[in-house]
Amino acid sequence: MAEQQRRGCKSRKQAIRRKAQQCHAPFYARVSHWSFCPHGEAAPIHWQRERWLLAGTALLLTALSALVLPAWAGALQLDKLLAPAAPALPLPATLVVAPDAHLPSVMPGLASEAWQKVEVRPGQTLSDLFQAQGYSLTDLQHVMDATGNGKSLHQIRPGQSFEFLAGQASTLAGFRFDDSASSRTTIRFDHGNTRVSQQALALDERETIAHGTIDGSLFGAGSRAGLSSVMVLKLANLFQYDIDFAQDLRQGDHFTVIYDKIYRDGHFIHDGDIVAAEFYNEGTRYTAYRYQLPNGETRWFSEDGRPLQKAFLRTPVDFTRISSTFSAARFHPVLGLMRAHKGVDYAAPTGTPIHAAGDGVIKYRGWMNGYGNFVLIQHNGTISTAYGHMSRFAANERIGQHVRQGQVIGYVGMTGLATGPHLHYEFRVDGTQRNPLTVTLPKSQPLPAAQLAIFRSKVVKPQLARLDAADAELRLARTGQSGAGDLSAEVPDRAASPSATTTFQ
Repeated sequence: MAEQQRRGCKSRKQAIRRKAQQCHAPFYARVSHWSFCPHGEAAPIHWQRERWLLAGTALLLTALSALVLPAWAGALQLDKLLAPAAPALPLPATLVVAPDAHLPSVMPGLASEAWQKVEVRPGQTLSDLFQAQGYSLTDLQHVMDATGNGKSLHQIRPGQSFEFLAGQASTLAGFRFDDSASSRTTIRFDHGNTRVSQQALALDERETIAHGTIDGSLFGAGSRAGLSSVMVLKLANLFQYDIDFAQDLRQGDHFTVIYDKIYRDGHFIHDGDIVAAEFYNEGTRYTAYRYQLPNGETRWFSEDGRPLQKAFLRTPVDFTRISSTFSAARFHPVLGLMRAHKGVDYAAPTGTPIHAAGDGVIKYRGWMNGYGNFVLIQHNGTISTAYGHMSRFAANERIGQHVRQGQVIGYVGMTGLATGPHLHYEFRVDGTQRNPLTVTLPKSQPLPAAQLAIFRSKVVKPQLARLDAADAELRLARTGQSGAGDLSAEVPDRAASPSATTTFQ
């Protein structure tokens, strides 16, 4: 039985061999002479080209193995060969070249600490900074816990700098940053203990004078005068009660500003506040002087001692254009008929904040036919203001609530009879609508007599002399360019210029 199985297996193998030879007959015919064990009677070996090739390849591989393997084995043992025979002695601590200028050494006579300063690049987060310095997110969490999750670490910006202090075994021993222009926070980690300290930084205020002439926009004039966008906004906010910068500016209007620049360790930090300013708009001169009241509050006053902040804002919203003015007869775009328009429409994107024009009490808040979402504020016994077409009201707003001037009371929309997003604004005197653009606004009360005398002698007089000197320099600079004959029109004398304090009665 076993013999039959062996024969059957041998027959199957022979059958498979014959079938393979039949399928690949050309290949077997081509390489049949390569065989080292030919069938039949052994004949003398005749070396052919293929045999020489195989033998040469085998010899080459043998030679290469004999050369490469010993060299590779020696390379693996290089570290052991170069290892010192005796353990190295500890080296003395080296002195740090750049000492820390803000914090004293831990012990006198020892080397100062070397803080690594890192500046934030665009797109980087605080975790990116920690990982780039080789510290973990756990270290970052310890820093956040030590600062109480301060906002100064949540909102970092490009150019801001942070400092790291490395401890033993590359651990984080310290971290510090400026949480304001005048304050620095330092966090130290020592064997599981965390210490947080704050250090006041000395700031240097330097007064700077800038001149600008309107040739297009206020921002363009400010940029040419060397003012930052922040400072241009501060200038506009000072005079916003008297000048409508969206429609009142004229080519040739000009301004002079004295303002502070803040420096620390000789490096510019940011712009400070305006010290004094004057603005010529259509020939009318407006002034602003910074003055600290006896209660410590700092405010700005005109040359005659009246607060620049008027009782009412001229425009309670940042608008793109006036889409409809006050009119006794206007074609209504929705109703399709002529009717009076007892307010001013300020076109603005949906969601633009609407501010209370003055201090007062909310008398109505809700839906009003035609007005849509509507708010009415009573300011005193005679004056009220109305705001219509709001998309929504401000949060936590209710009837009877007292609001401050500039407080957000709602947001621009197009509820009610409106074809586009805008604010319908009304100024009412004894319940009768008046044109908000031309109505005479009440004047602010000036400083008391005693404070007014101090204000004029210690603030107005010296700053007015500086403004006069600046104007003189401006006149001299322009004389060499356009001739003195054209300068009196561009920079009018103060004596010949109407004062801003007589504009509104």
